[in-house]
Amino acid sequence: MPPDAALIRETAGWLRKANRDLAAAEHDLRADPPLLDDVAFHAQQAAEKAMKAFLTWHGQPFRKTHNLIELGEQVARLDASLEPLLRRAAPLSEYAWKFRYPGDVEQPTAEEARSAIDTARAVFDAVAALLPDASDSAPAR
Repeated sequence: MPPDAALIRETAGWLRKANRDLAAAEHDLRADPPLLDDVAFHAQQAAEKAMKAFLTWHGQPFRKTHNLIELGEQVARLDASLEPLLRRAAPLSEYAWKFRYPGDVEQPTAEEARSAIDTARAVFDAVAALLPDASDSAPAR
């Protein structure tokens, strides 16, 4: 029996949003000067939304959270082959808040921002490869 059309739309919606966050991160990295705090934030968001796409496709509910450790554990229970990548992405969790508010927190380095994008893209690519009808959500390069 073919998958439910609503499930396909919802899953694809998460992937499209993740793809837009990847594009925003790349755009912010090319800004002059680069918007490194926004790069880190969008990288975290892309990884988060890719994981939520995977959970949605598999009918697994998830809390409203930015915690990639929690989401990654849920994803890994469904597909253990993703666990090493999800562990690598877990530190991105703090980028959901770390650089978003005024205070004494330093900005991420350009290297840290580039690494965050690379990790988020790897999560997106791995998840998209496991989901049907993900071709229209391919990451922007």
